[in-house]
Amino acid sequence: MTEDLDPLIHSPLRLSIMSILIGLREADFKYLQEKTGATSGNLSVQIHKLGDAGYLQVEKSFRNNFPLTTCSITEKGINAFENYVKAIRRFIE
Repeated sequence: MTEDLDPLIHSPLRLSIMSILIGLREADFKYLQEKTGATSGNLSVQIHKLGDAGYLQVEKSFRNNFPLTTCSITEKGINAFENYVKAIRRFIE
């Protein structure tokens, strides 16, 4: 049963990132860091992993001459998250 759980999402920090973005659809790096309590380095690594899997789209830009990283959940990410939640529900039942 646990083999149905997407190991990429099952990590606590990545699950937190996905859970935030499933509701908001997009958030900047600073917001995600504040909500997750993660260090910059760890958050960056986990966002990169989710982006490489196609679950997130990461856009880098500038706001008031400061770097801005914005993460958006993709359709693939939404589907993966929904499947993860279904698998958890099956596991609990």
